[in-house]
Amino acid sequence: MKLLLPILLLAAVSARAADSKAKAEEKPSAIGYSDTPVIPGTQWKVHDIDRPRPVAVAPGKENAAAPSDAIVIFDGTSSDALQAKEKDAKGKETGKIIPCPWKIDSGVLMIAGGDCWTKQEFGSCQLHLEWMSEPHTKGNSQKKGNAGVFFMDRYESQMLDCDNNPTYADGMTGGIYGQTPPLVNAVRPAGQWQVYDIIFTAPKLENGKVVEPAYITTFVNGICVQNHTKIMGPTKHKNITDYSGDFPEKAPIRIQDHKNEPPVRLRNVWIRPM
Repeated sequence: MKLLLPILLLAAVSARAADSKAKAEEKPSAIGYSDTPVIPGTQWKVHDIDRPRPVAVAPGKENAAAPSDAIVIFDGTSSDALQAKEKDAKGKETGKIIPCPWKIDSGVLMIAGGDCWTKQEFGSCQLHLEWMSEPHTKGNSQKKGNAGVFFMDRYESQMLDCDNNPTYADGMTGGIYGQTPPLVNAVRPAGQWQVYDIIFTAPKLENGKVVEPAYITTFVNGICVQNHTKIMGPTKHKNITDYSGDFPEKAPIRIQDHKNEPPVRLRNVWIRPM
C-alpha cells in the first residue's frame, strides 16, 4: 500500500502535465502583433494587430453571379438601371432622357435602339459583362457583332465578333479602341457567350485636369488581354487623343449600339465601385 500511493500521485501529476500541454497546444496563435517594424510608406506595423481587416463580401452562388456588394445593371429581369437619350427624326438628341429601349428576350437584353447609359455614375470600378453576337450577323470587320462599353462615357473597351473576321488590331475585342490592341484574340466563336471582367482605374484629377491617366485591366473569357494598360485619352475614331480639357470625377457607363443585324445580346451585367 505504501508503494502504491506514490505511484498514484506520480500518475496524477503526469496526467495534469499532459493535460496542460494539450491545452497549450490548443491555444490559438496570436492574431497580430504590436512589436514589429512599421511597413515603409504606411502607418501600419508588419502583421499589425490594430490594422483594420477587410470586410467580408459574399461571392455569388455561381462564378459569374454578382457578389453581395455589386450594383446589378442587368440580371435578366429588368433594364431599369439603364437609360437612353431621345433623338428626333433626323437622329439629333433632343436633350430628353428616356427609359432603356432595348427589349428583353428570355432573360437576354437585345442591344437595339441606340446607345444606353447607366443611371448611376462611376469612376474606378470592376465590371462583369457577358455578350454574344449571332453566327449569321451581316457584314464583316467592324460591321459584324460590334458593340462596346465606354467607361465614364469616354473610354471604350471594344466588343466585336473577332472569330474568323479580320479587322484592324486596335479595333478587336478587348482592345482599347483606337489605341491599344488586346494581347491576344481570346474570343469564342459567334453564337457562344463572351465574358468580360474589367478593372477600370479612373484618371486622377486636380481642379478638373488629368494629372494621371486612366488604366484598364481586361479579361476576355478568363484570359488577360490588357494588363494595367494606360488609356491615352477619350476614345476617338480615326484620330489620336489626349487629356486636354476638363474631366469629371465620375460619369455613367455607356453601352454602345453599333446597329448590327441581328443585334448583339447582353446578360449578367454588374459593377463594383472601387
